Amino acid sequence: MSLIVQKFGGSSVANAERVFNVAKIVTDTYAQGNDVVVVVSAQGDTTDDLIAKGQEINPNASKRERDMLVAAGEQVSIALLSMAIEKLGFPVVSLLGWQAGFQTSSAHTSARIRRVVPNRIRKELDKKRIVVVAGFQGVSRYDDITTLGRGGSDTSAVAIAAAMHADLCQIFTDVEGVYTADPRLVPNARKLKDISYDEMLELATLGAQVLNNRSVEMAKKYNIELEVLSSLVRAPGTIVKEKSKMEKMLISGVAKDTDVARVSVIGVPDEPGFAFKMFSKVSAKNINVDIILQSIGRDGTKDISFTIPLDKVDDVKECLQEYIENIGAKDLLIGTDVAKISIVGAGMESHAGVATKMFEAATSEIKVSVLINKKDADRAVTAIHEKFFEE
Repeated sequence: MSLIVQKFGGSSVANAERVFNVAKIVTDTYAQGNDVVVVVSAQGDTTDDLIAKGQEINPNASKRERDMLVAAGEQVSIALLSMAIEKLGFPVVSLLGWQAGFQTSSAHTSARIRRVVPNRIRKELDKKRIVVVAGFQGVSRYDDITTLGRGGSDTSAVAIAAAMHADLCQIFTDVEGVYTADPRLVPNARKLKDISYDEMLELATLGAQVLNNRSVEMAKKYNIELEVLSSLVRAPGTIVKEKSKMEKMLISGVAKDTDVARVSVIGVPDEPGFAFKMFSKVSAKNINVDIILQSIGRDGTKDISFTIPLDKVDDVKECLQEYIENIGAKDLLIGTDVAKISIVGAGMESHAGVATKMFEAATSEIKVSVLINKKDADRAVTAIHEKFFEE
């Protein structure tokens, strides 16, 4: 008997037909003699719809109340899926994040999981029940409902798998695995049989929407083997694990991220410490900074540019405007018409020239990223994929 954690995204439970489809997958796994914990996201566009409702009422609502609102989406999903499993004749119980033992930080809308105490889950499994858990949410030390940010249900599933030493964590989505590019954008994208944690982490961080980057980070830390597969087509998916057989490939994927903004601080004093203090302020607001570019100093100043998630633009303005005025910087410019296109692959470690002449490129051993105009993003992905995979 194995303990299997299965996660289903919003598109997998978008309507009644798909809810019953998921219920069949779950009950088939249970009927094979396995203990099953299911993590579910909100249905379809429910989260976006709830956010829109909140904006109607109060565009400046506190993050605490936003969390209370959007967490309702997962409560609907777990109840509906549990009802479907009941109808198929199987024992089941649904649990909200706090009931499942998710203890998080207090950073509303982007909380971090501090620990998972799965005592209730174990008790329910001992009763031979299928346990359906609301992903994306937990509770802070102040007993407030928190959410983990976009894609947080993936992280919830991996966290349960780690806390309970699960034998397998399956992430079901609307594609059949991890591809060399988004198959909805590039028709000849190839499905990978397996991929390493490091490559998957880079792809997830750089905009590939098949897995949340925090979930991959956690899977690598606790050595949880992941399988990414389709909830709509019964077929083997892509295994994400420590070592991949893909080493001989130059690159394993092309990713696009249009949810990105470029921040430029113009005329920063060219003295030690100013950049450090600036990024410390950004970090204190839980804002992830990716590509960082610094100009050569001139007239005792330098320009610093960096990329941030698009939804953090207001937070960056708030935390930097006063600071740059105090240090005498000339201006704060924010561009939202950019996209980040990236190639990822362990094979790049041993191949020279991959990043040659890429304008505004940021590199690591296994990735190259370039910023381009957002309107050109899809064409760029197609062209790059054709260059590396079809020549």
